[in-house]
Order: sequence, then C-alpha cells, then structure tokens
Amino acid sequence: MGRTLQNTMINLGLQNACDEAVYQLGLDMEELEEIEEDAGLGNGGLGRLAACFLDSMATLGLAAYGYGIRYEYGIFNQKIRDGWQVEEADDWLRHGNPWEKARPEYMLPVHFYGRVEHSASGAKWIDTQVVLALPYDTPVPGYMNNTVNTMRLWSARAPNDFNLRDFNVGDYIQAVLDRNLAENISRVLYPNDNFFEGKELRLKQEYFVVAATLQDIIRRFKASKFGSTDSVRTVFDSFPDQVAIQLNDTHPAMAIPELMRIFVDIEKLPWDKAWDITKRTFAYTNHTVLPEALERWPVDLVEKLLPRHLQIIYEINQRHLDHIASLFPNDVDRLRRMSLIEEGGTKRINMAHLCIVGSHAVNGVAKIHSEIVKTQVFEDFAALEPEKFQNKTNGITPRRWLLLCNPGLAELIAEKIGEDYVRDLSQLTKLHEFVDDDLFIREVAKVKQENKVKFALYLEKEYKVKINPSSMFDVHVKRIHEYKRQLMNCLHIITMYNRIRRDPAKLFVPRTVIIGGKAAPGYHMAKMIIKLINAVAQVVNNDPMVGSKLKVIFLENYRVSLAEKVIPATDLSEQISTAGTEASGTGNMKFMLNGALTIGTMDGANVEMAEEAGEENLFIFGMRVEDVTELDRKGYNAQLYYDRLPELKQAVDQIKSGFFSPKDPNLFNDVVNMLFHHDRFKVFADYEAYVKCQEKVSELYLNSKAWTKMVIRNIAAAGKFSSDRTIKEYARDIWHVEPSDLKIPPPNEPRDSGQDKTPNGTAA
Repeated sequence: MGRTLQNTMINLGLQNACDEAVYQLGLDMEELEEIEEDAGLGNGGLGRLAACFLDSMATLGLAAYGYGIRYEYGIFNQKIRDGWQVEEADDWLRHGNPWEKARPEYMLPVHFYGRVEHSASGAKWIDTQVVLALPYDTPVPGYMNNTVNTMRLWSARAPNDFNLRDFNVGDYIQAVLDRNLAENISRVLYPNDNFFEGKELRLKQEYFVVAATLQDIIRRFKASKFGSTDSVRTVFDSFPDQVAIQLNDTHPAMAIPELMRIFVDIEKLPWDKAWDITKRTFAYTNHTVLPEALERWPVDLVEKLLPRHLQIIYEINQRHLDHIASLFPNDVDRLRRMSLIEEGGTKRINMAHLCIVGSHAVNGVAKIHSEIVKTQVFEDFAALEPEKFQNKTNGITPRRWLLLCNPGLAELIAEKIGEDYVRDLSQLTKLHEFVDDDLFIREVAKVKQENKVKFALYLEKEYKVKINPSSMFDVHVKRIHEYKRQLMNCLHIITMYNRIRRDPAKLFVPRTVIIGGKAAPGYHMAKMIIKLINAVAQVVNNDPMVGSKLKVIFLENYRVSLAEKVIPATDLSEQISTAGTEASGTGNMKFMLNGALTIGTMDGANVEMAEEAGEENLFIFGMRVEDVTELDRKGYNAQLYYDRLPELKQAVDQIKSGFFSPKDPNLFNDVVNMLFHHDRFKVFADYEAYVKCQEKVSELYLNSKAWTKMVIRNIAAAGKFSSDRTIKEYARDIWHVEPSDLKIPPPNEPRDSGQDKTPNGTAA
C-alpha cells in the first residue's frame, strides 16, 4: 500500500488546505510525509496491483472489501553492504499505525489440525486447534466522491485458554509463552515473488485469511435482507448475486474447499447445490506462467493441517475427472494432465487447477498473457470451457501514480485538457492536439528536468552520490529475477563502459543507469546479480576516463515511496523480460504516464502500450514469443552468440576473469556458468538487438525536441492503463455490478431520501 497520508489528502480534496495549515504551524508537509513508514504487505507487482484496485473500486463507488493479513513484519528492508544485499526486519508498526482501527467485536475463530468424524448427519471436523482472527480496518477513500471503502486485515491471536484447557500438566508459564506459536501466523510476510515455497507456516497463512474472510462475508450476507431464513436455515440461493470473490492468484485458493465445507458440513446444503453456488461466487486471476511460481501443496501437509479440506478437494477432483472421462473416454493422459492431484513422487495438489475448476471466470492480466494461459499453460481447460477464460489488462491508479508523485506534470496536463482526466484517463488522448505545440513541448521538458534535479538532490543527500541531471536517467526498477533480465542491462553497461574506454574522444550521450529492486532472501542467483551490478558500478564510477559520461547506481530498498520519487525523474524505462515471461508488468505503465520512454520486448502489457502509442513511439527490440518458442525447439546455444559477438565476449570475459572482482576473480563463476549452460531466459540471444536499440535511444536523446514529442505521444496514449478501466471490466464481465460515478452527499448534508443513490448489486 505504501504511505497513506498524501493519498488520503488528495482523494479527500484537502491537500492544499492541509499544506497551508501545516505551513502556518511552522512545519513542512513534505518533511512530515517522509516520517510515515510504507505499509509493505506484499511482494512486487501483485501486491501493488491490489492496492491500485482498492483505490479504483472506491473511486468507482463499488461496495468492495480488500481482505488480507496484517503482517507484523512486511517485506524486509534491504541494505547494501559491500555490494551485497542484507535483509533487515521491517518493523513498520513500531510507532503505531494511525490509519488502522482494531475491531475486536468482529473477531473470529479459525481451526487447524484435528480429524474428521463421519456420521449419518454428515462430516464433523473435531479436536482442532483454534486461532482467533482479529480484524483491523483501514479506510480506503475514493477520489472526490465521498465514498470510503474498507481494507480489512486479519491478525492472529491465541485464545485465552490456549494450551491451558487440554491435558495440561500445570506448566502455566510455558503455556502462556506458547501463545506465540499461534500468533506467529501473522508475524511475517514470505518475501518470494514469482516463486513457490511449500512451507507449513505459509499454508497456515493462506488458510487463515481465507477462513476468517469467508466467515465475515457469510455473517454480512446473513445480516442483510437477502440472507432470508427459511424457518431456521439460511437460504443461500441468492448468494452469488450478492457476493463476488476475486482470487488474487492461487494464494487464497483454499477458499474454494472452505466455502464448500461451510455449505455442506455446517449449512447442510446438498453437494450439487453448494458446488453451483461456490462456482458462481469465485473468479480466479492468474498472475504468472513460470512453473516454479505455481503452487503445488503436498497432500500429506494438507492432510495434517486441514484434513476435511483434503477430503473435499478429493471429492471435487473425482467429480471433475468423472466429467472429463465422460467426454473423453479412454483418454487417461488427459485425465492425468487435468487432475487437481499430481501423482508421481510426493502427491501434490495443483492449486491453479483447483481455482479453474472452482471458478466461473478465469483471467490473465494482459492480452498476450491471457493467450498464453489459454493456448499453453491451461490449454486442456480452455478447450473444455473456452467461455470461462478472459483477459483483464492490468492498470495503475492515476491518483497515486500521477497526481501524488508528479504534481508538476498533472497540473500541466490539467491546464491543457481540464481536471476531469483524473477520473477518466482516456481523456489524455486530447493531448495529441498539442504534440506540435512548441510551448507545451518546452513545458513538458521543463517538468521532467525539475523532477530529475529533485531526484539528483535526493540521491546526493541519501546516498552521497553526485549525478549529472542533464544525463539520460536510464531506470530499471522491479524485483530482481532472472526472467526480468537485469543481467542483460548489466552487460549493456559494461559494453558502454568498454566503448568509452576504447574511444574516449568519441561523442557519447551521458547516462545515469539506475537499477533497483529486492531479491528473495533464498534466491542465490538474484543476490549474485545485485553483487555484480554493484561491482560494475564500483569500477565504472571510479574510472577517470569515464568521468560523468556514465554513472551506475544501485537503488537501495526499492519500495512504493521510492518509486514515487524515481519514476517521475526517469527518461528511459527498462522493460526487458524474455517474451512470454512477464504476465503484464505495471511499472511499465507508471513510467509511460510520467513521461519516460520505454525500451522493451514484446512482452506483457508492453505489447498493448505499443499498440496504443504506435510501435514507432517505443523502443521495441528482441525475440517475440514465436521466436522464443522456435529457439527452444532448435535448442538455445549461448556459446554461438558469445563466439559471434566480440563486444559480448569482451564483457563476459571481464566478468569471468575478475576484472570487476579483483580480490576474488572467481566470484561470478556461478553467473557466467548459468549464462552459458542453463539460462532459461536467453540473455545472449537478445543482447545484440538490445545494444543496437540502445544506440537508437541515445541518438534520439540528442534531439531534445523530438524526444519530448515522443514523450507527449506516450502520455497521450496512456489512458487505457488506468486501473479504473481495469476495474470497470471486472465489474461488468465478472462481478456483474454497475460502477457508479455518482458522488454521494457528504456526511454533513442530509441524504436525499427520494432516490436511492447506492445501486443494488454485488459486494466484491
């Protein structure tokens, strides 16, 4: 979520009043804002997407709740020591959190372990361990519409009789100390992005958020006029018309068997009715196609922790496979491919398959990704139910990612086309009229220059590095991962360095290359990549032959509040994943909206950005998905490229020989070995096209006017990438609710009882 103060002031229309009031108290609002800690309760793009979605849902007047875990420790703080990443605990609640309100009156029990007893009256899950889920509510204000939604985060609490009720031998002190075991569930965020780590505590977290949330939703449904009771029992027929649950990846997939357990075991619905309601309630968003990221939980772990849920999953699978077998008799291989249970070695539950079978809609997050989901990853499922599969291209909230972080540009745009674009970003197309307006071109360039100077000062203050604000700011910020190919950027830096040293007199367009992002603590290669970037920076930044032509900076502890500073100051945005690996990307959209040009592959949402702005207004290079597929078919041989390209050979040889690590020449052996022998992401295959494309970038940068005109064309084409557009599509195509842009009256005005201003509809 990042910080909340400035976002709240903007959405409430109070920023100027607050700035002025605080100034009159002799304080500086910007200094005050810098004191707030980021709420870093997720990893990379998936978590930030959820935050943008909450802002859009409130702005569109949807009755929507965001549910998650109130981690005591969020994503680690990253320190760079001697060029290595070192993790520190993110004690973000140390000074309290003024935005949250604990709601002990809505505390709910969550059960673990135990056993299942079957009888004539049905299944009973007994002898369980209970953990209490304590909700904390954070307000989510819409933009200038007097709507405030809720983000409800669950914290784990041990019941007061924890370890004291059962067969306790009287060690009271130990029993109280053991309360920590239960409360550890919400202690810390697992810091993996695009990687599955099958740990018991992680599964506990996933079930904890699901069980608490479903109880909360059902309590709210029963209290509403729709949860009519037929003598004693609630009638759930209208449940899917009143409730929509969107699964953000497979992490909350246990919600599907949990809702079935509630309907069948507790509410005593017949299986078929319960299953129909469940399917119509859930929809699943897939966020990655990397096989190592797909959740596959060992059956024996689920059996131990959630025995009843395993039985329900088996029953879902049996009925699912019976259906497949009836359509495709004797096709055992299809049954194996489509089963929720993977046999062979340790039996595992494929959570993506569970989500597809248990949902009425499945979507990818960019056109190209949704195609790959349909034709490759889940092709058997798509062949069976093509109408279930959709695309919902990701977006970003223009409130945080333009108004808040780039007020200069936001104001300049408002002067030209009015202020309405903030709620309807498609209006940015009106800027096309000003692409040849010399004054506007100069003003856009001036705002960018001011942002660069401001960021350069920040860098000087925080990192004691001096950079040239007239150099091109070439920025690559995102999680560190092999598929995102920070290594390819690194090879380009080394190539530029070698060119400067080979011919110091030759004209060289000065660059400041800024790379930032966190590596998962257990991801060895990602940590080596950080070390390599810092080792290269050490050499480049201290070579007198290079001077101010080339500077390399590794941006420590990349997070939302730092993104808000670096993105508005960026000239060139690096989006260089291997085609077919980045589901969408959202940083790419933030840079586009803030007046940076993109160098990128035809991957994720880059494809649609090129479609909107015209491919000639992005620097597109490298293999397309078809080329990658073809290269896989032929077999990728890295050595070929190394032998064929002298500059690549030189750069790789320098890494290999210890040129960048003289004290330990073998330091980067693992990296070099990977690049030659098991580089799944084919860095060498795109190196030549990348370097050539970068030459075109430098050439254009020399012509400030032509560069800025291209920037304006990009901003004018960024309207599609508002999360408001994304959420309208989810609302209409999946949740079946109508967004309302009605501004409800403020609380100090009497409500107009004559008309209902809140249209009836689903709560998402």
